[in-house]
Amino acid sequence: MQPPDSSVHYSRWDDSSQDQVSMAAVSSTEEPSCCQRISRKLCSGKLGVAMKVLGGVVLFWVIFILGYVTGYYVHKCK
Repeated sequence: MQPPDSSVHYSRWDDSSQDQVSMAAVSSTEEPSCCQRISRKLCSGKLGVAMKVLGGVVLFWVIFILGYVTGYYVHKCK
């Protein structure tokens, strides 16, 4: 069970000596969309950790290959 989201609104008026703070609880009974469900599944738990590790490894190799190719053409003998 998740706690309901709450919204706090703070307004301060220059003319008045009182600050006004109002709080309203926002509860949503809507079901999450398909993208939100997929995102929640892929970004949390053990699967989320595995996806982040896999993304890091892929990013490392992309940067490595780009650096290798760039270095090859920059230091190529003429």
